[in-house]
Amino acid sequence: MKKTLRLVALLLALVMCIGVFAACSCGGDDKPEETTQKPDETEKPGGDTEPVVNTTPLVVGYSPFNEKFSPFFSETAYDQDVWAMTQIGLLTSDRTGSVIEKGINGTTVAYNGKDYTYYGPADLTITENEDGTVDYDFVLKDGLKFSDGEALTIDDVIFTMYVLSDPTYDGSSTFFALPIKGMQEYRAGIDTLLNMIYKAGRENTDFTFWTEEKQTNFWAKYDAAALGLAQEIVDYCLANYGAYGAVDVASSAALWGFGGNATIEEFAAALQAEYKADIATMINKENAGSSVDDLFPNLAEYSTVAIQYGESAANISGIVKTGANSLRVTTTTIDATAIYQLGVTIAPMHYYGDKTLYNYEENKFGFTKADLAIVREKTTKPMGAGPYKFLKYEDGVVYFEANENYYLGTPKTKYINFQQCLSDDDKLNGVITGTIDITDPSFSGKTVKAITKANGGDQETEVKVNGDKITTNTVNNLGYGYIGMCATVLNVGGQPGSDASKSLRKAFATVLSVYRDVAIDSYYGERASVINYPISDTSWAAPKSTDEGYKVAFSVDAAGNDIYTSTMTAEQKYEAAIKAALTFFEAAGYTVVDGKVTAAPEGASLEYEAWIPADGVGDHPAFMIFEEASKALADIGVTLKIKDLSDSSELWDALRANSVAMWAAAWGATVDPDMYQIYFSGDETHDAGGSNYQYRIDDVELNKLILDARASTDKEYRKAMYKACLDIIIDWAVEVPTYQRQNAIIFSTERVNLDTITPDITTFYGWMAEIQNTELK
Repeated sequence: MKKTLRLVALLLALVMCIGVFAACSCGGDDKPEETTQKPDETEKPGGDTEPVVNTTPLVVGYSPFNEKFSPFFSETAYDQDVWAMTQIGLLTSDRTGSVIEKGINGTTVAYNGKDYTYYGPADLTITENEDGTVDYDFVLKDGLKFSDGEALTIDDVIFTMYVLSDPTYDGSSTFFALPIKGMQEYRAGIDTLLNMIYKAGRENTDFTFWTEEKQTNFWAKYDAAALGLAQEIVDYCLANYGAYGAVDVASSAALWGFGGNATIEEFAAALQAEYKADIATMINKENAGSSVDDLFPNLAEYSTVAIQYGESAANISGIVKTGANSLRVTTTTIDATAIYQLGVTIAPMHYYGDKTLYNYEENKFGFTKADLAIVREKTTKPMGAGPYKFLKYEDGVVYFEANENYYLGTPKTKYINFQQCLSDDDKLNGVITGTIDITDPSFSGKTVKAITKANGGDQETEVKVNGDKITTNTVNNLGYGYIGMCATVLNVGGQPGSDASKSLRKAFATVLSVYRDVAIDSYYGERASVINYPISDTSWAAPKSTDEGYKVAFSVDAAGNDIYTSTMTAEQKYEAAIKAALTFFEAAGYTVVDGKVTAAPEGASLEYEAWIPADGVGDHPAFMIFEEASKALADIGVTLKIKDLSDSSELWDALRANSVAMWAAAWGATVDPDMYQIYFSGDETHDAGGSNYQYRIDDVELNKLILDARASTDKEYRKAMYKACLDIIIDWAVEVPTYQRQNAIIFSTERVNLDTITPDITTFYGWMAEIQNTELK
């Protein structure tokens, strides 16, 4: 159950414009051996010609890689950035994250008072039909090439889409989940050996599709994996959660969310009953240290082998080749997230697949259906039509060389190295000492002081993040900080959604929220701002202070009266917040006498605990919020204990075990503000969002609004739907939005030609968006 580095790549098509810049490795400025290839001139969309000039490698500091450098199977942001250097997407985006639908001749969009023209490899036309279906018509630019000189055609796009749609595809893309016409029929009648054996059951005697030995081995390994997982969880709980009641198997299982299991065998059986054939998910979500390979060696022997047991359509009827270089994708319904998934990365079929297995008219798409072995073989060595060619990965360094066939022009810098770093200090020191040219350390006060010192500034009297040594570029982080409260832990009488339970959480939220300004200013200064809704300020759906109905978070009392006035001092606000909190405690059923809380109702308490991963020394932007709130609550008879964690994995473990009332953390976000993942609690036709285990919010109206917002492409309508969602989330008081911070990319002023860096870098348009223009001095 430890938190993993898995990153769902929702925006595969847009990686070069809005892909994550992860960052860091350290030291070294060596370059790969010179090749016999000569610098070439490539015509750019504007008609200019620019040869490759600089052969000194540009070194980018990066975090460790997992070496899954595949546009199909990467799992971390760092690996994703590696293959993104070598690929292009069918669509691109502008500086606000909006998709560019006409890329061939370019689309000009104003930003920050300047006009920028964005080019892409394709044009897109969207048609909403009277029957509710939607047509997405793509036309490719002529003359596109992959880095090895092979022509890029619409057949490569079709190949990519079919890989992502294959019944055995198990990468992070959810392209196959789009409502594309004929998708379900194409994926029907085929299943993996793992699923088939599991469905057949332990007593199966029909060995038409597998041997008895294979079946026996499966169940033996499955049972061993579940038993090993259960024992690992119990051992972990006994070692770490004794203070919370973990004293034996039964209490450990209960703490992990699997009550009623007194023996290891019963606990293992409960795990199997919960996850059934989804063995990888069971191990990834519930583990306390071990990996899938540790507990179920060679699971791929079952999970990647396909069996056709029934009828399966030969093609996806909603993916139609309409011309030599054009394609139409038809969805059965409107889906606002579809445009981000349809702009797939264009992977070369001749490299990742087999051209001899492609014949569109005969329903052959570059590989054998239900067998992606040929695609998986290239997982560690990416190739595509992107700005750079992957050369090798060695000793923690990824080596790239400029792609002379890049459709936006041959990159100015011939070599780029991604090097691993172990810490933010290593990133900073690398830039200062000259071993790293570009990187992204955490932009904390400590980092600012170090940059100021390197630039020769007086740390006590000025901030100097731009100087002779380092130049800093900041953008708002695509995400936000928050304080969370679990509805199934922090409630009255075991009723998470009752008015009393909401009032209890609002009592705490009111006190916590009033200390946000002082705490965030103390920790981040001007590098962060307080937010009032649980959504990143970078999103177009985020409410603005000028919008009708905008409210400061938790700024009314139990009767709905405003707590604060514009003339109040900070101390007056603190006093007003406590008075308002008392009205909520009273509404929750607590006994309040003379401004003191003297008794809790049944199923509630006068004492709760807040967990915060502050390295055991209070190093967290929300730590002061908890400290000040704890003091204020103590004055009215309520105890809020603070548990400062030195290991953040403890928090994720405990959240999964449904054992934490209150905590501080941060959410990452995507370009689209879809709220399904975090707040959707599931209904008769939809599973719950994968992250709702934190808040465990369960609201029918919220579910409906989330689905309604997905079913429209009208931004104004969707924004209204999301505002209604945000109001419901605030009413449940499971989340106190705290801050929107900044990210920093730092450049070596001494070595990087800053005039060639992507101008007007934004949250959605990083420095790598125009990496082909970047030069060293």
